[in-house]
Amino acid sequence: MSLTLYNTLTKTREKFVPLKDKTVGMYACGPTVYNYMHIGNLRSFLFEDILKRTLLFNGFKVKQVMNITDVGHLTSDADAGEDKMLKGARRENKTVWQVADIYTKAFQNDIKKMNLLPANKLCKATDHIKEQIEMIKILEKKGYTYFKGGNVYFDTSKVNDYGKLAQLDLDADSQARVERDPNKKNPHDFVLWFTKSKFQEQEMKWDSPWGKSGYPGWHIECSAMATKYLGKQFDIHCGGIDHIPVHHTNEIAQSEAANGKKPWVKYWLHKEFLVLGKEKMAKSGENFVTLSALIEKGFDALDYRYFCLGTHYRKPLMFSYEALEGAKAARKRLTERYLELKKTGLFSIQKQKKYLEDFTKDINDDLNTPKVLAVLWDVLKDESLTDKDKYSLLLAFDKVLGFNLKGLKKENTKIPAEVKKIAELRLQARHNKDWKKADELREKIKELGYIVGDTKEGYDLIKA
Repeated sequence: MSLTLYNTLTKTREKFVPLKDKTVGMYACGPTVYNYMHIGNLRSFLFEDILKRTLLFNGFKVKQVMNITDVGHLTSDADAGEDKMLKGARRENKTVWQVADIYTKAFQNDIKKMNLLPANKLCKATDHIKEQIEMIKILEKKGYTYFKGGNVYFDTSKVNDYGKLAQLDLDADSQARVERDPNKKNPHDFVLWFTKSKFQEQEMKWDSPWGKSGYPGWHIECSAMATKYLGKQFDIHCGGIDHIPVHHTNEIAQSEAANGKKPWVKYWLHKEFLVLGKEKMAKSGENFVTLSALIEKGFDALDYRYFCLGTHYRKPLMFSYEALEGAKAARKRLTERYLELKKTGLFSIQKQKKYLEDFTKDINDDLNTPKVLAVLWDVLKDESLTDKDKYSLLLAFDKVLGFNLKGLKKENTKIPAEVKKIAELRLQARHNKDWKKADELREKIKELGYIVGDTKEGYDLIKA
């Protein structure tokens, strides 16, 4: 059962065949670290995690590179508006360097809570200025650039297939997300390098062949870092659908021009939006919910993971707390059933084989996670399977689904000492018939995330 993926570049589902046998180069557009990641952003990173896990499940070796954008990303996603890092710095009365450090650490904390496999290489744009300058110099030498108004622009008229990813209508003389720049020869051209003349407030500045105190455009960052770590051609590039018309389109144009290889990337995969109300979730419009906000409301990060996997990555996902409650309940049932299973005993390789084949078929069908979850529940419902069969299958499935089932028992049985102490005090209060104090201590235990139940021997403690 071969892995099939929908390729945005060709607009078709294709059998995945890497450039090098069993070795996959994969680039994922990472965060712009000027604010907390919202749960829509995290859906992107989760989709990429499922893709990586699926590749590993199929026996591929994966080198995943992810960028940290800490300079150059403007609020329009193109060449208009203010620098997002400056926006964050002004909001918090900090330097852009401080803001970048704070939100990079917050991002890393979020993906850890979501149980996302870390990228093999996490690279900051500000650590790769040299590589970006070198790529611009190559483009300049090949005749793809022009200098005007203090900035270096990429000349899209020199690329005969510009816009192929998004199928842009270049004759329309407009692009919804691009504002007019009098220095551009045509509206689709984009900045490779800004100088001080463009944004006087810019704090992150470097000397370059085109003047002092300049900084890179957003698009050149990804091209330079991807090329450095994955080569002039590689297998997969991921991101959200909002990256298609501008960022990824421009990445392709400049990378193929500089590297002389087509296609620069063989497979392009994109995730649909998470929708809050009637609008996509976006930090720019302050219309967003963070993972921390979900946790404060009593949800686990893995509840959100389960919620996302219930909808295919190429379909919009409507967010509501009611739906998230449903995902929380389903994951709780899953963990409870898993913890009830006996790890030893009889098993049937033949019966396991059928479910493994079903699972593989569905996950290899363009990462069809809703169907995969259905297979998981079919396993738990199948009375002909032994506990050992179910236990083995769930662990195999979890290599892709990432619910950390293997670590659940240890986590769930380890009761914090503080909770045990309060439970002992409550037991003593009950012996003394101090029912008021016993009730107060029960509430304290609940606030700490545990439920206490009375037994003949004393009490039981379980995770809430």
